[in-house]
Amino acid sequence: MAFVGLTLALIVTEIMRLFQGFKGINPATMTRLMNHENALVVDLRSASDFQAGHISGAKNVQMNQFDPENKLLANVKDLPIVLVCKAGNTASDAAKRLVKAGFKHVSVLDGGIGAWQSADLPLVKGRN
Repeated sequence: MAFVGLTLALIVTEIMRLFQGFKGINPATMTRLMNHENALVVDLRSASDFQAGHISGAKNVQMNQFDPENKLLANVKDLPIVLVCKAGNTASDAAKRLVKAGFKHVSVLDGGIGAWQSADLPLVKGRN
């Protein structure tokens, strides 16, 4: 019975992911998007966390100031956008807002900045 319940939960989760309008990506896919498709990386962490270490080229927009009509985002509706936060949860909320506002190519770094670090990819310090 527990197996059936777990299987149903996994199926429901995967169906929900298909219809959410954005996709979760791993660090390797994110690197490809940055290097080959000029993806905009938006880091949603606090300014102090961002300054302590962030992905090169990322723009910092705290979630409490996040707005799909933000001047940083207004001109890039057709470009790939990758949202990054500490663990991936905050970025998913922001991604839903972007999709609702008409953005077409929205991704979230699964596992957040921790996944980037676990993949031994570099972070830069200071403001960007």
